[in-house]
Amino acid sequence: MSGWMMWMILAGLVIIFELFTGTFYLLMISIGLVAGALAAVFQLGPESQMIVAAVVGSLATLALHKSKYGWKENANVARDPNVNMDIGQTLQVNEWKDLGNGTFSARTMYRGAMWDVELQHSAGYPGAYVIEEIQGSRLIVKPS
Repeated sequence: MSGWMMWMILAGLVIIFELFTGTFYLLMISIGLVAGALAAVFQLGPESQMIVAAVVGSLATLALHKSKYGWKENANVARDPNVNMDIGQTLQVNEWKDLGNGTFSARTMYRGAMWDVELQHSAGYPGAYVIEEIQGSRLIVKPS
Protein backbone atom coordinates (compact mmCIF):
# COMPACT_ATOMS: atom_id res chain seq x y z
CA MET A 1 0.00 0.00 0.00
CA SER A 2 1.44 3.34 -1.01
CA GLY A 3 2.08 6.27 1.31
CA TRP A 4 -0.74 8.49 0.07
CA MET A 5 -3.25 5.67 0.70
CA MET A 6 -2.10 5.40 4.30
CA TRP A 7 -2.54 9.14 4.77
CA MET A 8 -6.07 8.99 3.28
CA ILE A 9 -7.06 6.02 5.48
CA LEU A 10 -5.81 7.91 8.52
CA ALA A 11 -7.74 11.02 7.42
CA GLY A 12 -10.89 8.90 7.03
CA LEU A 13 -10.49 7.45 10.54
CA VAL A 14 -10.07 10.94 11.99
CA ILE A 15 -13.23 12.07 10.18
CA ILE A 16 -15.10 9.10 11.69
CA PHE A 17 -13.89 10.15 15.16
CA GLU A 18 -14.99 13.69 14.33
CA LEU A 19 -18.57 12.45 13.87
CA PHE A 20 -18.56 11.32 17.51
CA THR A 21 -17.22 14.56 18.97
CA GLY A 22 -19.44 17.16 17.30
CA THR A 23 -16.68 19.73 16.86
CA PHE A 24 -14.84 20.76 13.73
CA TYR A 25 -11.33 20.51 15.19
CA LEU A 26 -10.69 16.91 14.16
CA LEU A 27 -11.94 17.82 10.70
CA MET A 28 -9.16 20.42 10.51
CA ILE A 29 -6.61 17.77 11.50
CA SER A 30 -7.94 15.51 8.74
CA ILE A 31 -7.40 18.37 6.27
CA GLY A 32 -3.77 18.31 7.37
CA LEU A 33 -3.67 14.55 6.82
CA VAL A 34 -5.04 15.00 3.30
CA ALA A 35 -2.27 17.55 2.71
CA GLY A 36 0.19 14.86 3.83
CA ALA A 37 -1.36 12.53 1.24
CA LEU A 38 -0.85 15.19 -1.44
CA ALA A 39 2.77 15.52 -0.36
CA ALA A 40 3.11 11.74 -0.77
CA VAL A 41 1.58 11.94 -4.26
CA PHE A 42 4.24 14.52 -5.17
CA GLN A 43 6.89 12.05 -3.96
CA LEU A 44 8.17 14.08 -1.00
CA GLY A 45 10.01 12.18 1.70
CA PRO A 46 8.25 10.88 4.82
CA GLU A 47 9.67 13.69 6.97
CA SER A 48 8.42 16.32 4.53
CA GLN A 49 5.00 14.64 4.39
CA MET A 50 4.73 14.82 8.18
CA ILE A 51 5.82 18.44 8.26
CA VAL A 52 3.29 19.39 5.56
CA ALA A 53 0.52 17.51 7.42
CA ALA A 54 1.42 19.17 10.73
CA VAL A 55 1.68 22.69 9.32
CA VAL A 56 -1.55 22.49 7.29
CA GLY A 57 -3.46 20.85 10.17
CA SER A 58 -2.20 23.43 12.64
CA LEU A 59 -3.03 26.36 10.36
CA ALA A 60 -6.51 24.95 9.66
CA THR A 61 -7.12 24.46 13.39
CA LEU A 62 -5.93 27.98 14.16
CA ALA A 63 -8.14 29.41 11.41
CA LEU A 64 -11.15 27.54 12.82
CA HIS A 65 -10.36 28.75 16.34
CA LYS A 66 -10.29 32.37 15.16
CA SER A 67 -13.53 32.03 13.15
CA LYS A 68 -17.05 32.46 14.48
CA TYR A 69 -17.30 28.64 14.75
CA GLY A 70 -14.34 28.34 17.13
CA TRP A 71 -14.32 28.47 20.93
CA LYS A 72 -16.52 31.17 22.34
CA GLU A 73 -15.47 33.28 25.26
CA ASN A 74 -17.34 32.44 28.42
CA ALA A 75 -20.34 34.72 28.46
CA ASN A 76 -21.72 36.06 31.69
CA VAL A 77 -24.51 33.53 32.25
CA ALA A 78 -26.20 35.87 34.73
CA ARG A 79 -26.99 38.15 31.75
CA ASP A 80 -27.43 35.57 28.98
CA PRO A 81 -31.06 35.07 27.87
CA ASN A 82 -30.05 31.80 26.17
CA VAL A 83 -29.14 30.36 29.56
CA ASN A 84 -31.80 31.94 31.77
CA MET A 85 -35.31 32.43 30.44
CA ASP A 86 -36.04 35.21 32.96
CA ILE A 87 -33.63 37.70 31.35
CA GLY A 88 -35.68 40.24 29.43
CA GLN A 89 -38.94 39.44 31.21
CA THR A 90 -41.02 42.20 32.79
CA LEU A 91 -42.11 42.40 36.41
CA GLN A 92 -44.08 44.89 38.46
CA VAL A 93 -42.51 46.66 41.47
CA ASN A 94 -44.86 48.59 43.76
CA GLU A 95 -42.43 50.06 46.30
CA TRP A 96 -38.67 50.72 46.48
CA LYS A 97 -36.35 51.21 49.46
CA ASP A 98 -33.45 53.62 48.95
CA LEU A 99 -30.25 51.95 50.15
CA GLY A 100 -28.15 55.04 49.47
CA ASN A 101 -25.33 55.38 46.92
CA GLY A 102 -27.84 55.22 44.05
CA THR A 103 -29.08 51.70 44.78
CA PHE A 104 -32.71 50.78 45.37
CA SER A 105 -34.08 47.49 46.72
CA ALA A 106 -37.52 45.88 46.78
CA ARG A 107 -39.35 42.58 47.26
CA THR A 108 -41.87 41.60 44.65
CA MET A 109 -43.83 38.61 43.41
CA TYR A 110 -42.45 37.09 40.21
CA ARG A 111 -43.50 33.72 38.78
CA GLY A 112 -45.31 32.75 41.98
CA ALA A 113 -42.48 33.51 44.41
CA MET A 114 -41.12 36.50 46.29
CA TRP A 115 -37.85 37.82 44.90
CA ASP A 116 -35.35 40.44 46.00
CA VAL A 117 -35.11 43.08 43.29
CA GLU A 118 -32.29 45.59 42.89
CA LEU A 119 -32.18 48.73 40.79
CA GLN A 120 -28.92 50.62 40.27
CA HIS A 121 -28.17 54.09 38.93
CA SER A 122 -31.80 55.04 38.50
CA ALA A 123 -34.57 56.45 40.65
CA GLY A 124 -36.90 53.80 42.07
CA TYR A 125 -40.48 54.56 41.11
CA PRO A 126 -43.35 52.06 41.18
CA GLY A 127 -44.00 50.47 37.81
CA ALA A 128 -42.82 47.88 35.31
CA TYR A 129 -39.16 46.84 35.11
CA VAL A 130 -37.19 44.50 32.85
CA ILE A 131 -34.88 41.83 34.32
CA GLU A 132 -31.37 42.29 32.96
CA GLU A 133 -29.37 40.02 35.31
CA ILE A 134 -29.87 37.40 38.00
CA GLN A 135 -27.41 37.19 40.90
CA GLY A 136 -28.36 34.26 43.11
CA SER A 137 -31.86 35.03 44.36
CA ARG A 138 -31.68 38.72 43.36
CA LEU A 139 -33.10 40.13 40.19
CA ILE A 140 -31.21 43.11 38.80
CA VAL A 141 -33.67 45.23 36.83
CA LYS A 142 -33.80 48.35 34.70
CA PRO A 143 -36.78 50.56 33.89
CA SER A 144 -38.84 49.25 31.00
